[in-house]
Amino acid sequence: MTTFPENAPADPAALKAALVREAGPRGFDAVAVTRPDAIPQAREALARFIAEGCHGDMGWLAADLERRSDPRLLWPEVRSIVMLGLNYGPAHDPLAILKERGLGAISVYARGDDYHELIRKALKDLARWLVEKAGGDVKVFVDTAAVMEKPLAASAGLGWQGKHTNLVSRRFGSWLFLGAIFTTLELPPDTAESDHCGQCRACLDICPTAAFPAPYRLDARRCISYLTIEHKGPIPRELRPLMGNRIFGCDDCLAVCPWNKFATKGHGAIVSARAALIAPRLDELADLDDATFRALFAKSPVKRTGRNRFVRNVLIAIGNSGDPRLAAAAAARLDDASPLVRGAAVWALGRLLPRGELAALGDRRRPAETDPDVADEWAAALA
Repeated sequence: MTTFPENAPADPAALKAALVREAGPRGFDAVAVTRPDAIPQAREALARFIAEGCHGDMGWLAADLERRSDPRLLWPEVRSIVMLGLNYGPAHDPLAILKERGLGAISVYARGDDYHELIRKALKDLARWLVEKAGGDVKVFVDTAAVMEKPLAASAGLGWQGKHTNLVSRRFGSWLFLGAIFTTLELPPDTAESDHCGQCRACLDICPTAAFPAPYRLDARRCISYLTIEHKGPIPRELRPLMGNRIFGCDDCLAVCPWNKFATKGHGAIVSARAALIAPRLDELADLDDATFRALFAKSPVKRTGRNRFVRNVLIAIGNSGDPRLAAAAAARLDDASPLVRGAAVWALGRLLPRGELAALGDRRRPAETDPDVADEWAAALA
């Protein structure tokens, strides 16, 4: 254990105040402290979420149930948890692109470099300062371990979990990246934020796929963010028409929150959007092979979905475009090496081509198809 330097603050409150001052120059907009035992209710909520199968393919949630709901099981030595928020508020309405059906809608948080890596650097730098100033030991987390950042942030007072289960801040609305510093130091905790949703249902009512069975409950299996990012197989057919042109994530329930009237535009390199990812053309995205996909999305959160899942999403958006001119981009993917991509291409063509043209194409293509899922897509499209 590191010893306390001679210039260390005389008391924990002074150390905490100094920590808050140091966080600002490193890019953080909100800082608060909570105790590792502050979220006892989280286990019951997560257990029900898993028992009802709402986690879908995300098996790691079930595997880490106990550790997620009690930070002390993740690191028994932790005494305080510093929760930090970084504002990534968009400069323009994230929902406006949904009207541009030939373009792809990428979630605001994923239009720049991967926030995990960028925030981790700032967190490590701040944690290093804390150790140098006051000793102790630290661990940093950015959505990469069994840490329930949103309940912890709410218990620290950064905001509250709204009816859409995401964190809402009175200062920054829906737009906060979260990170955590676990420390063995005893720091004064902040007061938890109360719920300010009131009777509002805006986030629940706007959801295209009805992913909220009740306020404060999410069924990830119907969530477009889950479907476009985490789900590995074909997206259920009944949900595809509801996805519109959303190709990576979904901002609807965040963007519609009335508390965003207090939000400000994010700043700095962490939240800088790449021009190529703000409103990309669907036909160009459908043409990406693995190499061009990796090049376009280098250092981007989008890269982790892989090319096949991403092009699957693009083809669904093409099918929802209502623009027959995009049928050629979908038809070009009928020979794709990935069955996931071929199946999505068939579905898109079923939405865009006249019946006779689709039947003629099916007569040529179906006999050579060996994948049962793609064969099933052809049968459904021609039914």
